[in-house]
Amino acid sequence: MGRDAKTLLSPKGIVERFRAVLTDSSHQSIAQRVAGTAFVIRVMSAAIAYVSQVLMARWMGSNEFGTYISVWVWVLLLGHISNAGLASAAQRFIPEYGEKADQDGLRGFIAGSRIIGVLAATIVAGLGLLVLWRFGHLVAQPMLMPLVLAAICLPLYVLTDIQDGIARSYNWTDLALGPPYLIRPVLLLAGMVVGYGLGLVADAVTAMACAVIATWTTAIIQFWLIQRRLAGQVPAGPKRVEAGFWLRTSAAIFLVEAFYMALTYTDVILLKQLSSAEEVAIYWAAVKTLALVAFIYFSVAAAAAHRFSEYHVAGDREKLAAFLQASIRWTFFPSLAATILILALGKPFLMLFGPDFVKGYPAMFVVSAGLLARAAVGPVERLLSMSGHQGVCALIYGAAFATAVILCLVLIPRFGMMGAATATAIALTLESVLLFWITRRRLGLAVSFWAKHRPVSAA
Repeated sequence: MGRDAKTLLSPKGIVERFRAVLTDSSHQSIAQRVAGTAFVIRVMSAAIAYVSQVLMARWMGSNEFGTYISVWVWVLLLGHISNAGLASAAQRFIPEYGEKADQDGLRGFIAGSRIIGVLAATIVAGLGLLVLWRFGHLVAQPMLMPLVLAAICLPLYVLTDIQDGIARSYNWTDLALGPPYLIRPVLLLAGMVVGYGLGLVADAVTAMACAVIATWTTAIIQFWLIQRRLAGQVPAGPKRVEAGFWLRTSAAIFLVEAFYMALTYTDVILLKQLSSAEEVAIYWAAVKTLALVAFIYFSVAAAAAHRFSEYHVAGDREKLAAFLQASIRWTFFPSLAATILILALGKPFLMLFGPDFVKGYPAMFVVSAGLLARAAVGPVERLLSMSGHQGVCALIYGAAFATAVILCLVLIPRFGMMGAATATAIALTLESVLLFWITRRRLGLAVSFWAKHRPVSAA
């Protein structure tokens, strides 16, 4: 080992590199700080959520807990879809308006995107309530009232989602992630504790009622905080609303988001339909235990998307290639380390939910293979969406989603939660392979955690 390497690995060298990351104003250092902040927030959120879900599982029992999880998954799925892609599009439009010094367009998007998102979610919620009113007799009775509460939750969930995208575009990770990932779960946990103390029935209805209160309160707090900080960044003035342009551009991003969310929750939804609520609860606990791995990917993506857009608009291919490779390395190596650690401690974590939850331990190994495949290509789908290739990105996610559905329908009846885990892992691996191939072919960029950042020739 040379002298330079020894210096870098010495305690003094490590401290110096850490200090450089904290003080350097380069885009990569800023992105590392944003990703690090996002990761810390998600880990804190996971700890809060883990405690709350352990308590809820023990208070409610696996059957009621499984019902609550199934309904909340619908909130997550429809919430991310109902924003019409505007949450992610914010990280494209805000840097673009800023690069062009288009203040009227910037003000219009910040205000208009939130209005459009809430209106779209309200329409979706209204249609959902209409379906429940007309066909409620076909829904299992324990699911009916929680689904009604889920519809009430939806509009303000979507507002939070869009405000997340706005705040990320300014590197305000605290305002982007703090409210939905810290304030909301704390309020949910507090609501359940209060309900338990008041002697309310510990069932899915009580849990969803607490979720509605937590979601609405969080959205209002986040709105107020963002407006205060925007006042110092965006001067007051006229707004130019280009709703048609925004929605046309975000349509393909919407499909990417829709397929991404569908792929994320297909296993849980189909497991609920094809198996028991108890098995859903066990599988959910196993998947949530692996959340630390997914948080790394999420955190890097949160820091990278608007930088991809900025470099693409500026035509700076060299910086784009270098930043892509850096973001892949930031994703893969920490994900690998986290996977090894979590799998080593998986059984004790699952025991916290109850003795029966250890049955989900083998599924953790299978799902982790898919998560590592996704980590190996980093947030490359954000690059495609921010550089005008959102259409082909949507096709890739559509193919992965279709694969997951088909495999779940085939494997779950025979193998239960292991079938769901296998279907998810295969779909994630297919998604990663296709993203790797398309990015090299369309953009001519190297996509791997070991490659140099030099661009490769496009086909």
